[in-house]
Amino acid sequence: MAQPTTSTTNKSTQSSLIINEIKDGIVIMKDGSLRSVILTSAINFDLMSEAEQNGAEMAFQGFLNSLHFPIQIVIKSRKIDLDNYIEKLKKSRDNQDNSLLADLMEDYIANVQSLIEEVNIMDKQFFVVIPYFPITAPDKANIVQSLTTILKPANVVSVNAGDFDNSKKELRQRVQLVANGLAQIGLRAIPLNTQELIDLYYTSYNPDVAAQQKLIDASQIQAGSVVRGGEPLQAPVAPSNAEQLAEPTDAVVNPLEGPK
Repeated sequence: MAQPTTSTTNKSTQSSLIINEIKDGIVIMKDGSLRSVILTSAINFDLMSEAEQNGAEMAFQGFLNSLHFPIQIVIKSRKIDLDNYIEKLKKSRDNQDNSLLADLMEDYIANVQSLIEEVNIMDKQFFVVIPYFPITAPDKANIVQSLTTILKPANVVSVNAGDFDNSKKELRQRVQLVANGLAQIGLRAIPLNTQELIDLYYTSYNPDVAAQQKLIDASQIQAGSVVRGGEPLQAPVAPSNAEQLAEPTDAVVNPLEGPK
């Protein structure tokens, strides 16, 4: 009996996704286009007076009219993780010299843990996704091509260092324009750095796993986690958290895989 041939290789889930890598605080898509993500604050529109509401609407309208490129507004709801908060309370309780205060803290910790078990404490986050389509990228207006990409693995478009640097400058100018426009509405805007983008996509693609297993920091990655042309790319050590907020890291990682 003839043995079945194994000419076709199994395709992983990652091969069907349109994200290629994350670098310098920028998401690089497989079609060669780039994305930046801004985390924004929110305003309580219902608590505003009629004049304030009209002013906010006019400011938002002016912001949209000032843009010469598309943006995407994303609202993400997620369960709040209070594990670090509870651990901090436990350490304070253990270091408390006053036994009465220690007992009160113990009761408070028990109440918080009971509340977490009974109620899903949710938090909403607001993001603005800013795209940039280089000339080498496929036409973004081609709807048929976009649908075809969704149904089958996308071809990876290689982007050299020079083109990436030029596209990165243009994209960051767009990010600054959006941030300034949001500030005029009264919203705070913070561009996500590399590690924050990794966490965002990891929790988005792996919501159940992310709730039980945290993603490791990019600075702990020693081996390359994105392979291009058969050669793994090495991820350099990322700076401290304070430095990350000031300047995106150069870590290149795969946000779609959980910690090993």
